[in-house]
Amino acid sequence: MIKVLFVCMGNICRSPTAEGVFSLLVKNAKLSEQFYIDSAGTHAYHVGSPADLRSQEAALKRGIDLSDLCARQVTLDDFTEFDYILAMDKENYQILRMECPSEYVDKLHLFLSFAPEIKEQYVPDPYLGGSNGFEHVLNLVEAASRGLLEDCRQRL
Repeated sequence: MIKVLFVCMGNICRSPTAEGVFSLLVKNAKLSEQFYIDSAGTHAYHVGSPADLRSQEAALKRGIDLSDLCARQVTLDDFTEFDYILAMDKENYQILRMECPSEYVDKLHLFLSFAPEIKEQYVPDPYLGGSNGFEHVLNLVEAASRGLLEDCRQRL
């Protein structure tokens, strides 16, 4: 089984969107039984909260339901538990890197590194922006999710 953890700051916008998109992609590929997919935040701002309503609405327009997702904070156990720990941006990657035991650093990646065709390196935080930001996040996440799935298939 391949275990994937998506990480952003508060776990209410980008990382739950990535969890939902990747989960649907894996389901459509008929590989759900071979994956465990989760998301978390580097900060405890929204622990126990659902995904941001704007993220839910944007995702639902693409057939992705985020309504069951609940924010949590990254724990030390996540570094041993997951095979892929995917940060949405440089700041959260650096936080993860500082907390990660050295033997697990190879599990850390910037999520957009799985979408080399995308010029951006980071998934921007749409929290303080307008609705277009949530659509842009979905576009980036969909591209990186396709690349991630291909990478995972090589492990399977």
